[in-house]
Amino acid sequence: QVQLVESGGGLVQAGGSLRLSCAVSGRTFSSFSMGWFRQAPGKERWFVAFISWSDGSTYYADSVKGRFTISRDSAKNTVYLQMNSLKPEDTAIYYCAAGYYGLKSIRLGHADSWGQGTQVTVSS
Repeated sequence: QVQLVESGGGLVQAGGSLRLSCAVSGRTFSSFSMGWFRQAPGKERWFVAFISWSDGSTYYADSVKGRFTISRDSAKNTVYLQMNSLKPEDTAIYYCAAGYYGLKSIRLGHADSWGQGTQVTVSS
């Protein structure tokens, strides 16, 4: 099982940018996939973005499409979430997740490992 550690959260004004990182430790295989999720206060955790470790294919929730970009650096075993044009409604705890599942399962929150989360706060 892999271990995930997120970083990069913080306080930013609306319209600003942040880049989250998720460091992966442990053994991974080519069928590995990762996702970012977020949970706002009093709400359920929601899918944000997906990336396949093997071919780098990506998928986004409609609410972040065109503003957020997920990417991976295989040499550094790290996945990133670049967040631009941030809005107050993006405020949440952001989690990365990983597992040997495809897009359909990752979107539903099926994962083998979860990070501890990093807080993102967007002020208006």
